[in-house]
Amino acid sequence: MSESQIIRTEYSDVMKKSYIDYAMSVIVARALPDVRDGLKPVQRRTLYDMHELGIRWDKPYRKCARIVGDTMGKYHPHGDSSIYEALVVMAQEFKKGIVMVDGHGNFGSIEGDGAAAMRYTEARLAKFTQEAFLADLDKDIVNFLPNFDETEKEPEVLPVRVPNLLVNGAEGIAVGMATSIPTHNLGEVIDAVKAYMKNDQISTKQLMRYVKGPDFPTGGIVVNKDDLLQIYETGAGKIKLRGKVEVEDMKGGKKRLVITEIPYTMIGAGIGKFLNDVCSLVENKKTSDIVDISNQSSKEGIRIVIELKKGADAENLTNMLYKKTRLEDTFGVNMLAVADGRPETMGLKKIIEHHVDFQFELATRKYKTLLAKELDKKEIQEGLIKACDVIDLIIEILRGSKNVKDAKACLTKGVTENITFKTSISRKMAAMLRFTERQATAILEMRLYKLIGLEIEALMKEHEQTLVNITKYEDILNNYTSMADVITEELERFKKEFAVKRRTVIENAEEAVFEEKKVEEQEVVFLMDRFGYARTVDAATYERNKEAAESENKYVISCMNTGRLCLFTNTGKMHQIKVLDVPFGKFRDKGMPVDNISNYDSTQENIVYLCDAEQMRYAWLLFATKQGMIKKVEGLEFQVIKRTIAAAKLQEEDELVHVQVITGGQQVVLQTREGYFLKFASEEVPEKKKSAIGVRGIRLKKNDELEQVYLIEEGQEASAAYGEREVWLNRLKMAKRDGTGTKPRA
Repeated sequence: MSESQIIRTEYSDVMKKSYIDYAMSVIVARALPDVRDGLKPVQRRTLYDMHELGIRWDKPYRKCARIVGDTMGKYHPHGDSSIYEALVVMAQEFKKGIVMVDGHGNFGSIEGDGAAAMRYTEARLAKFTQEAFLADLDKDIVNFLPNFDETEKEPEVLPVRVPNLLVNGAEGIAVGMATSIPTHNLGEVIDAVKAYMKNDQISTKQLMRYVKGPDFPTGGIVVNKDDLLQIYETGAGKIKLRGKVEVEDMKGGKKRLVITEIPYTMIGAGIGKFLNDVCSLVENKKTSDIVDISNQSSKEGIRIVIELKKGADAENLTNMLYKKTRLEDTFGVNMLAVADGRPETMGLKKIIEHHVDFQFELATRKYKTLLAKELDKKEIQEGLIKACDVIDLIIEILRGSKNVKDAKACLTKGVTENITFKTSISRKMAAMLRFTERQATAILEMRLYKLIGLEIEALMKEHEQTLVNITKYEDILNNYTSMADVITEELERFKKEFAVKRRTVIENAEEAVFEEKKVEEQEVVFLMDRFGYARTVDAATYERNKEAAESENKYVISCMNTGRLCLFTNTGKMHQIKVLDVPFGKFRDKGMPVDNISNYDSTQENIVYLCDAEQMRYAWLLFATKQGMIKKVEGLEFQVIKRTIAAAKLQEEDELVHVQVITGGQQVVLQTREGYFLKFASEEVPEKKKSAIGVRGIRLKKNDELEQVYLIEEGQEASAAYGEREVWLNRLKMAKRDGTGTKPRA
């Protein structure tokens, strides 16, 4: 037994090679489509399996579970869910330019409903797929490879006759790259292929006379027509899509907006989100013109109805929907596919070029196979015709032979030694026979009824047709124009039978502009109770209920309705709340939890301080933490756009216990849980940035922590309750910051 050899290598090199191998496997064998047939491996294997199972377009439907199981067992050794999902998408007319699978049962909806389980649904190949994807597989038209366990053969690529990569598009996420190809109109793409075949020097701009742009199954409007040339030249870019909105008149002079087509990107959960977004526009008072919204979509198509108030500006509202919701969206184009075994981003012309090259390869292989078959037929037909002329001699040879071997030797080589003839003339004539092996086999297997006059006549006609076919096939194989004509003829047939009218409108539209109604600025009072429910009321309402407001609410802040509130928490964060987001109403209204109108999470954080952002703009804020750290931060640092920022940097296991506006000349009193008090001048608190930890305000005893912070004016009487005692803060002895503090006497 030979000794095992240890190969020493750099660990990072092994990891790098392994990861690259894995990435390429995902890219080529899972996530990206092949430029030739526009299919990912799972799609190709599923369609081929359906073809092999005989589930044709004119045959009965079969259970999807059978298709998925057979595909997984023979060709695709991955999860059944990935195979079924691929099968479902190929059957959804709202996702594909032309569906590849004819589904029967619940295959999901445009609104995001999932398909039923595979045991309930049935499917069969669509006629388009049968004729344009799977025809001529028996003519050695594509290479076949062993499957994962080498018990079956599967096609390397399907012989797709139309540019499926463009017609049905593709979406896929690989490792380090992703593909996103929009769907196109079959008729337009076929016209572009024909134009390229006539002139392979044609430019992308000239090709776009035929391919106007993407054609999504959901319709909609592409509004950046001028950007399409750049996208189709480079294979990457952004397409701006809008839904189609119609204005309908109602009784009483009212109008309603009816959305009949949606952007392709809104398929699925996007419709539900759009409805929620429109509701949010009303709730947030962005518009008061919408009375009602209803989704009346059905199998017949999309119909989302938005009823408007009398006198509402329908055009302005439509522009608001484009601007504030996904009714106008962006489709990111990245035409990445596997070409010659490598991932490549291709423009329109490059994809068509690959397709045409593939078509010529398919046609060459197909007609070579057909020519070989016709030449075989010709050889046998000529042998049979010749045999009919000397049939009496052949019968004599057969009767005089002792076995098939002797008869065959006589027919092919003229060997007469072992055969008994009636006359020497017959022997001489038999010695002159020179049939080929195949002709001799055909003669020996020929049935007697073939000698009937009409049968011989039919044989002659068949031979004439064979000669015509041979001439035709040789012409196609040897003449570029003839082969191009055959391919063009086939494309024309597909266009005539399967092409549909363009659904997506291509145009240049102006940027959606809407005039947002300005909110009338007014002073309001923000009220928040101890349960975290917040609301705003006008100043007059507050004045009438001032006593109840202050006794029932934890926070009462006067502010402008156009302003913002800053909420500081024990975790060191500051959350901003737009006052307009807080429900405005009557004094006894319940309000809304502050969690719902900000990023504040009452289950994880506690409020330390809440103030009007405008009031602290030119002030300084005192910060104090549980571990006794203090600092002073300028209010301008908190004038930010973000809804949440870090307001204080905290040490491990520390938390914010106090935030308050501080002015010069005040005295700071720090109180610990154990009852130590330390008083010092506010000037001793250093000015820091919000990202700083600060300095130590008080030296804490073991297991003690800072609990309260008081700010008092010099000479002012001030007291605080500690336990059952009242501590007079103004009578405490002045000290320096960073002291241990004292315990007041009882």
